[in-house]
Amino acid sequence: MEGATNYVGSAPQPLPIVWETAMVKLTVLYGKPKSADAFEKYYAETHLPIAGKMPGVRKIELSKVVGTPDGSAPAFYRFADLYFDDLDHLKSVMGSPEGKATAGDLANFATGGVTLLISQVA
Repeated sequence: MEGATNYVGSAPQPLPIVWETAMVKLTVLYGKPKSADAFEKYYAETHLPIAGKMPGVRKIELSKVVGTPDGSAPAFYRFADLYFDDLDHLKSVMGSPEGKATAGDLANFATGGVTLLISQVA
């Protein structure tokens, strides 16, 4: 990958080198629920305590969408970012009994649907 460039504006910029052991994050995007109050209650009182038992998650960021730049309806209601050392670490944590319980619990409250993304932290 050496010598690769990314043209931003008029000046070429070197592309970042991506290592196989780079930190990754699992992003959980929650669609608009049928009842925001029911979602919030279950999320805070049941789901987060289940998710909090997953061993080895490096960092968790929870966000509630409050709007869009153009004022249109947001595509998602909430999202969570869970950080892991690398892809193998993510697979190990999510394959644990606690990870499986967390993933299995989504259907109990995410009435607006869930989209999962795995990305490399650059």
